[in-house]
Amino acid sequence: MWNETKITSLLGIKYPILLGPMGGGFSSPELLAAISNAGGLGGFGAYTLTPEQILEVDKSIRLLTDKPYNINLWVSDVDDRLTNFPEESMSRIKALFQPYYDELSIPMPELDTDIPSKFEKQVEAIFRIRPAVFSFIFGIPSIEILNEARRLGIKTVGAATTLDEALALEEANVDAIVAAGFEAGGHRPSFLRPASDSLTGTFSLVQQLKARIKTPVIAAGGIADGKGIAAMLTLGADAAQLGTAFMVTDESNAAEVHKARIFSDEGKYTVLSKSLTGRMGRMVRNRITEEVKYETEVLPFPLQARLVGPLREAAVAQGKTDMINFWSGQNNVNLKHTKAAELMESLITETGNILR
Repeated sequence: MWNETKITSLLGIKYPILLGPMGGGFSSPELLAAISNAGGLGGFGAYTLTPEQILEVDKSIRLLTDKPYNINLWVSDVDDRLTNFPEESMSRIKALFQPYYDELSIPMPELDTDIPSKFEKQVEAIFRIRPAVFSFIFGIPSIEILNEARRLGIKTVGAATTLDEALALEEANVDAIVAAGFEAGGHRPSFLRPASDSLTGTFSLVQQLKARIKTPVIAAGGIADGKGIAAMLTLGADAAQLGTAFMVTDESNAAEVHKARIFSDEGKYTVLSKSLTGRMGRMVRNRITEEVKYETEVLPFPLQARLVGPLREAAVAQGKTDMINFWSGQNNVNLKHTKAAELMESLITETGNILR
């Protein structure tokens, strides 16, 4: 049977179709449950949440599904270079963004470089709720965290943007590895080398990993339909993970203006930019990505996100959509489903028809 793979056996799911765990408020219990209840693996991006919020979200999830699901965190949620960041650089970057603030008639926020990591406290919440899967990006948790997850029966899934990162994850004995191709929407989760030096596409990355590692591989990036899933499984992937295709469904927490932009003709123009958050991510192009080029110095993550956050809120309120970061993967031109359950049914049917 096409749907019986190492991943379905490992995670206790029926179909090797995973929901990309979208952070930044785009995930919802309803979207997660729709995928898990249909036999896939629902996911929830929780890196912005406090431990208490993670516990509350989990309560909502458990009211909607009794199937396996995944909670995702960021191992590195604060850039190292934020420590002792030069004041002159801070002033120069704030001046670069001042015209946008002036245009929207809002004040520049006060910025504090003292931003502690939330990761270890968030992991404590993960261990309390014990989801079937704990996935992570931007690095590898400590051996103590991985061992405790194993003791609690939680499967661990890391993300790799290069073969070297996959080898490091396998050395850490994670249960599965996401091959994160550069076509994917959202942040580029590289951790051994800069994201700008880690731009392998999904098609090549899956084959590189399957040639060198034994850990099950989940393909992610540029997959939006059954043809994409079938292609990845044919290349040897043990599952496929989709993000943008599910982001535009009604169950997603993405704003309606965000969904509309992806469905629009402008949605096909995606770029890799760090100007909105301080870390490279793929989004639909906008004024800021076009005017603040990638090579331009911006603040470290998450300070840059805090600088741009008020801009985004004001732009939404004032209808200035050319200043908003609309995350999206490259392969979004044929998206049509707006109901998560209908999309899952389509993915399962189309993949099965091709692979049979």
